[in-house]
Amino acid sequence: MSVQTDYGFEAHQIGEAQDRSVNAPVQGRTQWQLTWRRLRSDKVSMIALTVIVIMVLLAIFAPAVAALTHHPVNMAYPVNGENEDGNPVPPGTNGFLFGTDSTGRDLLVRVLYGARISLFVGIVTTLIATVLGVAVGLIAGYFGGVIDTILARFTDAVLAFPYIVLALALAAVFGPSLTIIVVMITFFSWAGIARIVRGQTLSIKEKEYVEAARSLGAGPFRIMFFDILPNLLAPVLVIGTLYIPNAVVFEATLSYLGLGVQAPTPSWGNMLSDAQNFYQVAWWYLVIPAVALLITTLAFNLLGDGIRDAMDPRTEKLIAARRMRRRLTRRNVKQGNKEALSGLAIGGAAAAETGKRG
Repeated sequence: MSVQTDYGFEAHQIGEAQDRSVNAPVQGRTQWQLTWRRLRSDKVSMIALTVIVIMVLLAIFAPAVAALTHHPVNMAYPVNGENEDGNPVPPGTNGFLFGTDSTGRDLLVRVLYGARISLFVGIVTTLIATVLGVAVGLIAGYFGGVIDTILARFTDAVLAFPYIVLALALAAVFGPSLTIIVVMITFFSWAGIARIVRGQTLSIKEKEYVEAARSLGAGPFRIMFFDILPNLLAPVLVIGTLYIPNAVVFEATLSYLGLGVQAPTPSWGNMLSDAQNFYQVAWWYLVIPAVALLITTLAFNLLGDGIRDAMDPRTEKLIAARRMRRRLTRRNVKQGNKEALSGLAIGGAAAAETGKRG
């Protein structure tokens, strides 16, 4: 009687829970909330995001690190920062955590200040190029005709132009500087974004809601910025995330060639250029800036890939299928363990019975 009562009570609780779940209001999720949930389930993307946040914080607080170590960024230490042969000292020597460079300066402080240059160039140039590319792509894709032809051919010309030649010409005329780097990277970055935005605009402007807005008397610029642009934010975000590491590598390449940031201002590119003369006697001088550049660009690329996958609606199905496989695997393992235990118990009982008979 008590067993039946317990079963009835449990059934009543289950029924009430089901009623509450049915009557509970359904909470909708926006596209960005779904994207963030998918991105959080991607461990590689979250690790990459953590690395990027750490690099940004280290770059921001580079002056604080210099103050803590009492090693200004351009201060040379010929006594403690160089050995008897005049070469850099290795990491951990005389209070230099990452060692020193060719003139006895603290390599840790200079790498962090180099991160400020690289991240500044990558983020600023990507933002400017994204604004220009979205504007050109929207105008070309929406209006079409002669405007589209002119802007599309100009975009193709920019994409086909050799950037090293332009960098050499600008450096010869105006001299190498950070401003020249920002201008060149922005000039060669917006064209790729514009081409992608133009293709998306050509597809979106034929949708029914755009035709409805046009029939209600909405102007072209209102349609472009209120009806078409919100639907371009997702691919533009992915493109921008992937363009940041390209800009960082671009800046390092130009600085390595002597066309970018000039000494004594630290940059990962000019540090690598100077370290190539000391790689046999000071491996850390070449490896540490190269590893910092590698980690930063790899983290941005992995995060961009993760955002691209998270914005794909098919990713939700893949995640659900993966979770289902894990549940089935755990269930099969539990069932297998129970069957194995029951088999051992039966075998042990049979052996005991045989022993008694013997």
